[in-house]
Amino acid sequence: MRYFIELSYNGRNYHGWQIQPNEISIQETIERALSLLLKNKTSIVGCGRTDTGVHASQFFAHFDAKHEIDKEKLKFKLNSFLPDDIAIFQIVSVIEDAHARFQAVSRSYQYKISLVKDVFQKELSMEVSQAVLNVELMNKAAKMLMDYSDFKCFSRTKTDVKNYLCDITEAYWEQNEDQLVFTIKANRFLRNMVRAVVGTLLEVGKGKMSIEGFQNVIESRDRTRAGASVKAKGLFLTSVEYPNHIFNK
Repeated sequence: MRYFIELSYNGRNYHGWQIQPNEISIQETIERALSLLLKNKTSIVGCGRTDTGVHASQFFAHFDAKHEIDKEKLKFKLNSFLPDDIAIFQIVSVIEDAHARFQAVSRSYQYKISLVKDVFQKELSMEVSQAVLNVELMNKAAKMLMDYSDFKCFSRTKTDVKNYLCDITEAYWEQNEDQLVFTIKANRFLRNMVRAVVGTLLEVGKGKMSIEGFQNVIESRDRTRAGASVKAKGLFLTSVEYPNHIFNK
């Protein structure tokens, strides 16, 4: 039987989601606990591959069990076994061929920027002075992302993808007091894409790149013309959506 796990994690102490040789990952940590509790080696497949230091307020993974499980009991035990920076929200039954990665229809990310020195948000956001940013221009540039589909300019150069096409349906900045948050939603994302997009939009906000320059970067398909990737600590995977039919009632 196949199950989805809905979870969240603070990625500060991990080398990303995916298992890495000689490094600790979220996937490895959960697999170890799950295998122990189910008394059988159990592998899990995540909905994506967040990089080192990236967080997730919502993340899904699937695993298979030989027999029907008590979902609430397993959730309670997993949360007891797992470290404080990984939390399990729920375990749900899905159809046999449901896939946490390939059947996700959209993903949303947020990047958080602190506009003041905030000792409580230091590890979960990037600090940028409000005085140097033109948020209106950043939003104007962000809106242009939805006019394009090829985002090779924002992709890590060495990657195994077949194409660089993404359907972006949301991209905007919002300010809430001393915090600035960038939200972006798409059917898929390329490796390092969101951090590169944010870094380039910050170039626009600081007056180092014009709106036309931002457009030229996208059309160039050249990563070297885009801005530097921002730090991982401010990036959160916030939402993953699936078709309703994959969930058992």
